[in-house]
Amino acid sequence: MLITDSGGKRTFRFHLSEYRERLYHTKKKMQEKGMDVLLITDPANMNYLTGYDAWTFYVGQIVVVSVDEEEPMWIGRDQDVNGAHITAWLNEKNIIPCPEAYYHSDQKHPMDFFAKLVHLMGKSNRTIGVEMDMYYFTATTYEALKRALPNATLKNANALVNWVRLVKSDQEIEYMRKAATLAENAMSVGIEQIDAGVRENEVVADVYHELIAGTDKFGGDYPAVAPLIPSGDDTSALHVTWSDRKFQANDFAIIKLAGCFSRYHAPLSRTIAIGETPEKIKEAGKRCVEGLHVALGTIKPGATCEEVEAAWRRSAEKHGVLKDTFLGYSVGSNYPPDWGSHTANLRRGDRTVLKPNMTFHMIPRLWIGDLGIEVSETLRVTENKCETLTEFERRLFVK
Repeated sequence: MLITDSGGKRTFRFHLSEYRERLYHTKKKMQEKGMDVLLITDPANMNYLTGYDAWTFYVGQIVVVSVDEEEPMWIGRDQDVNGAHITAWLNEKNIIPCPEAYYHSDQKHPMDFFAKLVHLMGKSNRTIGVEMDMYYFTATTYEALKRALPNATLKNANALVNWVRLVKSDQEIEYMRKAATLAENAMSVGIEQIDAGVRENEVVADVYHELIAGTDKFGGDYPAVAPLIPSGDDTSALHVTWSDRKFQANDFAIIKLAGCFSRYHAPLSRTIAIGETPEKIKEAGKRCVEGLHVALGTIKPGATCEEVEAAWRRSAEKHGVLKDTFLGYSVGSNYPPDWGSHTANLRRGDRTVLKPNMTFHMIPRLWIGDLGIEVSETLRVTENKCETLTEFERRLFVK
């Protein structure tokens, strides 16, 4: 869904009123933490506040939010400015090109250019929030900022915008529903294609095609994480991708993938057994699904993240299985290398209170010797309980 702006010249994924509301809540959090300026390098947060969307996060770029400025400012590589003009809702004067000389240089850094702008804006002695622990905020970036802004107070603003993003709008939920449809279709293809003699990479190719080709009504975006299809002993390793290994008779495989629409994700995982399946594996699959149902049944507004995890853990321990891993995490819009939101987690000690339109990837898993089993769901907290965004059968699939 693309929404045309009031001038009829550009289209965006959300109404401008929604972007402005996001900006309002971000500034409110900045003020609560004593920040005058916020520097955003996380591409998902940049996209959330400005709409900017391009594969440019591998180079220095930044969105600047000032509590006393009406609009954010996007600063990026000169050759990427047209991408900002196309995708961001910002006024043209707030889209600033950084000269090419600042990139891939031992003498200059994009933050040097940004610092010059801060001086011109009269904010070089302000308290400036920076996303300290984000993938694209490097140690070199931090050192460049400290060197170029000696009179500024740099303050950790890690995940500030991420927490603003925690409760989704109805439009965001609509995009996640479309992503869930893509995930279901791709999962069906993956399960159908897995069989003895078929190579792992061939299955991934078919899964990728389904994720991107989409439906007759909408196509898919690239997911922040590649589909993971470990098989055999690799199923005990959570994040193994694939090889050209052929699936074997009596093999096991886990498919973990996410549909992605307009950068919004809906992850899904299922486990497949090829051929004869030992009874203990079947029982483990049932326990995994049972625990998933129990945990889903505890979700409602007012419950805490740790209460949901505790319900899963009690279900597992009832069968003599001791679990000390987290059960899931907040999910939504993101870019590589991760679709998680780095905020609330379904785990012991996380007392985040659940609210309607929070969304999580719940991913219970069990290990039996060298084999792993996963059955996961992406869910939305509703007004009185929760709903799963996918309607894919929950079981151990046997080929």
